[in-house]
Amino acid sequence: MSGWTIGILGGSGLYAMDALEEAQWIQVDTPWGPPSDELLLGRIEGVRFVFLPRHGRGHRIPPGKVNARANIDALKRAGCTDILALSAVGSLREELAPGRFVVADQFIDRTFARESSFFGPGLVAHVSMADPVCPRLSELAADAAEAAGAIVTRGGCYLAMEGPQFSTRAESRAYRQWGCDLIGMTAMPEAKLAREAELPYALVGMVTDYDCWRESEDPVDVGDILAQLQANAGTARRLVVELARSLPAERPPSPIDTNLDTAIITAPEARDPAMVAKLDAVGRRALRK
Repeated sequence: MSGWTIGILGGSGLYAMDALEEAQWIQVDTPWGPPSDELLLGRIEGVRFVFLPRHGRGHRIPPGKVNARANIDALKRAGCTDILALSAVGSLREELAPGRFVVADQFIDRTFARESSFFGPGLVAHVSMADPVCPRLSELAADAAEAAGAIVTRGGCYLAMEGPQFSTRAESRAYRQWGCDLIGMTAMPEAKLAREAELPYALVGMVTDYDCWRESEDPVDVGDILAQLQANAGTARRLVVELARSLPAERPPSPIDTNLDTAIITAPEARDPAMVAKLDAVGRRALRK
């Protein structure tokens, strides 16, 4: 395979990738602090993969403390061309039962205590998030999930909440009224940062529970979620293998590869050198022009 290096962000219950050949854990330093863990590099079916457990091995990091800037920067430094996020999610729809895989295509960001951009004073950029995922990678991921044996829904709106607490019943009902299909705690600002890093991003939500909008049922219980996570994790690992088998031999260019060309607004002579230095991986291509 030529040109593909797929970054895998593994969510709850997915802390390693057994199918990787020539696998090795490496430490990557970033100007944004340490990523969640070392990166696991290897190949599947000749395709290069870089795996990063979002919560760290052993699930040490709560959602609000995941250093998403460091994670995305580290994947970029490791040479990733695209990112597939695998995330445990709650369902806000009756038809999206536990065990189903949903390939999200929209997000609503309700997080409030996280750094959500690589850019800031001294170097300003505004990327478009109208279509927040890569349709090409999303389709490939959906096909791979089906090949791995999952029941797949293509398209869905993911509500990103701050956490770490689960929703109130009133919140869960409100999110349903907004048209949301899934709820989770990690997709934002992850998807925004991937876009700023010019990395096509797709998210497969692995449904573990029905949140708490079903009035006749008990609220979300971590024990029940963990049981469903184990079943989902095996399918997720098979999904990655099927994705490797199905990728086109040559990676075609994506518009996301160059989206900073129309996003950076600060004039070259006005850019803060310290900010430019911090963006040596994320903005390397655009800032060298």
